[in-house]
Amino acid sequence: MNDLKEKLKTLCIFRELLKDKVLSALCTYFENPAGSTYADFVAQLYQANGGNLGEYIKELCFNSENIYVKTIGLGKNVPKYMVSSLHSELDILQEVSELNKEALCKGLPYRGFLPEFTTTGLRLKDIYLHRAENISKYGYGIYVGNRMFYVEKGGNIVPVLHPDKISLSNLVDYERERKIILDNTKALLRGKPAANILLTGDAGTGKSSTVKAVANALWDEGIRVIEIRKDQLHDISKILDELSGNPLKFILFIDDLSFLKDDDNFNALKAVLEGSVTVKSPNVVIYATSNRRHIIKEKFSDREGDDVHRNDTMQELISLSERFGIHITFSKPDKETFLHIVHCMAEENHIDMPVDELDMLAERFVLERGGRSARLARQFIDGLLSK
Repeated sequence: MNDLKEKLKTLCIFRELLKDKVLSALCTYFENPAGSTYADFVAQLYQANGGNLGEYIKELCFNSENIYVKTIGLGKNVPKYMVSSLHSELDILQEVSELNKEALCKGLPYRGFLPEFTTTGLRLKDIYLHRAENISKYGYGIYVGNRMFYVEKGGNIVPVLHPDKISLSNLVDYERERKIILDNTKALLRGKPAANILLTGDAGTGKSSTVKAVANALWDEGIRVIEIRKDQLHDISKILDELSGNPLKFILFIDDLSFLKDDDNFNALKAVLEGSVTVKSPNVVIYATSNRRHIIKEKFSDREGDDVHRNDTMQELISLSERFGIHITFSKPDKETFLHIVHCMAEENHIDMPVDELDMLAERFVLERGGRSARLARQFIDGLLSK
């Protein structure tokens, strides 16, 4: 154990791992082997992942934002001495991952109860090097095990702990619209020019769900989604700077976008869409949804006011929507399309009901709510399932 303790102290590329609670508790046990320090180490491991040391060490390595993966992610050559260090450190961490209760407690004078833990046999170096070679699919740091993120106050990117896992198979109709978004996102993954997309249409037609479903379908190929609120658009330059050196591809998702005429956030987004040198990033696209065709909330006074250059003013108001490379409209479904969505959802949820009765109840549901949409179809089906 003393030998492994000294080896851990030599970590350089993975040096930040020594600050981890589990490894720190292990090092404390190495320094002071006793029943209490052993129990503290196992307690930390239990709390971290339920007690599997091998899996925990693997995840620590995957999540490490070390100089090696950052260099690889930027597409730069890694110096040979750094590669040599990486291999040696992975061998050390492999030894740690293979520890068990018997090896750790050998020689302890205490003979009472000591908690058990487990480990998974793995070839850490082979797995890590494979992921490094395919870093554009796997990423590193917080982006390894998370697919969706949000921006907290101050511009920090934080994982969504329970993301919406809606899949493309859950969506009915709007095949043409989905294909455009899917193809554009695949182009981004391949490193080809990809457009920013504006999705407009009636509420509940599936605009946001489509973006999330496309991202879920492609996340294991290297797509991540970061949701940004309209009031955070002034942080977008900072976010793009942070993402520019990342090997993954990102969708900045702005849901339910609209502006007042004199909104300060208008120019912030406009600058990004214009692709100015300071903010353009080839691994990022912006997908925005809006219930408004031109995003800006207009008044008749804006059209008929005493502004001498009111035509120029109106052009400015609609210019933002025109800066999206692709504009897709999700129209409200007609009766036939709505019932088709209902039928598909009913079949998916194993609702056994005569079609005529299902259609009658669905139409009654629509009449009570004054319109048709995919969202209302889902609410109708959920209502049937709850009975």
